[in-house]
Amino acid sequence: MHPILFELGPITIYSYGVLLAAAYLLGLWMASRRARQAGLDANKVLDLGIWVIIAALVGAKALLFIVDFDQFTSSWQEFTTLLRSGGVFYGGLIAAVVVCIYQLRKHKLPLWTSGDLFAPGIALGYMVGRLGCLMAGCCYGKPTDVAWAITFTDPVANMNVGTPLNIALHPTQIYESGAGLVILLLLLGLERRGRHYAGRTFWLFFLLYSVSRFVIEFYRGDDRGMPLDVLSTSQLISVVLFPLSLLMLWYLSRGSRPPATEASAPRRKPRFA
Repeated sequence: MHPILFELGPITIYSYGVLLAAAYLLGLWMASRRARQAGLDANKVLDLGIWVIIAALVGAKALLFIVDFDQFTSSWQEFTTLLRSGGVFYGGLIAAVVVCIYQLRKHKLPLWTSGDLFAPGIALGYMVGRLGCLMAGCCYGKPTDVAWAITFTDPVANMNVGTPLNIALHPTQIYESGAGLVILLLLLGLERRGRHYAGRTFWLFFLLYSVSRFVIEFYRGDDRGMPLDVLSTSQLISVVLFPLSLLMLWYLSRGSRPPATEASAPRRKPRFA
C-alpha cells in the first residue's frame, strides 16, 4: 500500500517500522495499565515488557531466517533483506515467552497472573502490527477474485519483500489484524465471565490464536516454509499449540477448584449424653 511513510533527505521512514513500534508500545501500555489495576509493580512490568520486546524482535527474525535459510544465505543482498523483513510472529512469541518466564522469576512476579495481564496486550499489538504488514506489502495472500481483494502497485514493496504487483490478492494482513481484534475482545469479555483462575486468559489467547493462524495460513501466498509440503511452519506450530492450550486450561482449572467436601460420615453420638 504505502511502504514508505515519508522521507527526510537521506532518511527513509517506513510504515512498517512505525506501526510495529506503535504495536509494541500499545501492548506495553495495556500490560502496565492492567498491572496497576491488579496491584502489581508497574515498573517491574515495564522492565519485563522491554525485555519481551527485544526477545520478540530477535525471535521473529531468527525463525524467519531458519524457515527461509536457503534464500537468506544465497547472497549478501538476500541476507540484508532479513533486516527489512518483520519476521515470523510465532518465532517472536516463543522467544518472548521464554524470556518472560526468566524475567518473571528474576523479579518474583506471579507467572500465570502476569501472563494473564500481558495476553490482551499481545492481541492488541498483533492487531496493529499486521496493519504494518499491510502497508509494507509483506505477508500477502494468494491470488483471488473475491470482491474484497487488494492489489499492490508500489515497486518498493516488490523490491523489499517480493510483493506481487498488479495482481488481486487475498488481504491476509487484514484477516490477521481482524483476528487480533476479535481475540482481544474475547479475552477482555471472557475475563468477566465464568470461573476465573490464573493462566486462563493467557492460554485462551494461545488457543484462539492457534486456530485463527491455522485457518488464515491457507490463504497466504508468500513463501514461509512448508516442512511437510502440506502445512506451513506456522500451521505445524498451531497443531501443537492448540491441544497444549486445551491441556493447560484443563490442568490450571483443576488447581483452582475448592477442595471437595468430605463425604458425609455417620454422626457420632456424644460420648457423654
